[in-house]
Amino acid sequence: MAVDLERAAAVSANVSALWHQPLSRRGFLATSTFATLACVDRPDREASFAPADDARWPLYVGTYTNTGKSRGIYRMHVRQDTLALSVPELVAETPDPSFLALTPDRRTLLAVNELTTFAGSASGALSAFTRDPATNNLVPLAPMRASRGAAPCYVSVDRTGQFAFVANYVGGNVAAFPLDANGVPAEANLVVAHPGRGPHPRRQASAHAHCILPDATNQFVLSADLGTDCIYVLRFDARTGALIPAEIPEFQLAAGAGPRHLAFSPDGRTLYCVNELNSTLVALAYDATRGRLTEQQVVSTRPVGATGENSPADLHVHPDGRTVYLSNRGDNTIAVFTVHPTTQRLTLVQSMPTGGDWPRNFALTPDASGLLVAHQRSDTITAFRIDQTGGTLAETGQKQSAGAPVCLLFP
Repeated sequence: MAVDLERAAAVSANVSALWHQPLSRRGFLATSTFATLACVDRPDREASFAPADDARWPLYVGTYTNTGKSRGIYRMHVRQDTLALSVPELVAETPDPSFLALTPDRRTLLAVNELTTFAGSASGALSAFTRDPATNNLVPLAPMRASRGAAPCYVSVDRTGQFAFVANYVGGNVAAFPLDANGVPAEANLVVAHPGRGPHPRRQASAHAHCILPDATNQFVLSADLGTDCIYVLRFDARTGALIPAEIPEFQLAAGAGPRHLAFSPDGRTLYCVNELNSTLVALAYDATRGRLTEQQVVSTRPVGATGENSPADLHVHPDGRTVYLSNRGDNTIAVFTVHPTTQRLTLVQSMPTGGDWPRNFALTPDASGLLVAHQRSDTITAFRIDQTGGTLAETGQKQSAGAPVCLLFP
């Protein structure tokens, strides 16, 4: 059974304060029961892309299969001129592939299987598929690997393509998996547990790793933990896959913030963090030489006067660095923030209704002219056009049905 992380009650777990845990030790695993439940100058933004009438982008869709509405990973096509979406086609039958990533050569697709039990252990799984660039079909590469923690919810790949990183939500830890030349993952060779808890009695009773990604230099890996209100910083050795605590190994956010997803600015100097529990977006200056973070600004993800429950989810930065986008579940909007070119200050300029329920994940088109939103609860994907001057969104009227979509990925 998949775990809907946003509605889950947090699980009490005795999480050891280990930073570097060898393969043979599994003190971090927790059993639990839940309710059903991703350095350049900024270019000027130009609308110069003129696709042929039949030009289409492929799109992969990760889903929750426990709903009975889907069976795994689907392939769609998006018209580049209108952003019209084709009917989803199943390309990989696999349980609860809730987050997807590609290796740098784009030949291998990785998916976390968001399970609480796998192979008799309190663990989810990591799956790998060969991607045919001509057809975008997927073929399983190897048996699923245990993620080394329950309910994995995020996967990323280092810049060399030699290691995959997985965040285990219920396990409260992150794991590193060696990848061979074909992108096949071996068993995890390193697990790092996140110690502690937060003040929220239900959502922060233990650590809940929610995101992990390398920086642009590939020298550090950063992970956000919703349960401990921390961003953890680890020095990364691309030869061995070792993850060692940085000089300052963690950055503490506001108590009860619930950090969920991270995204870097294109120049790598700013790290953005969206907080699920208090509906805020944090901008942090990032020193890539030492892996250090300094808080610059905290802003609400909602317009003044917004009421009711809300849980921000996904986060992306436009390739030109001038706009930051995030999804609000509850408000059911995409919040659009401009970034001041000199001060880097964030300003909320738009809260665009997404036209569906529970906009969990979204993706910018390859040319950054459009934005597609996956609605977990209303089983739809909607498309918006990005204004090439100010970064705001406009409705296109394009919508397609898809069963429990929770991750969108353009190859």
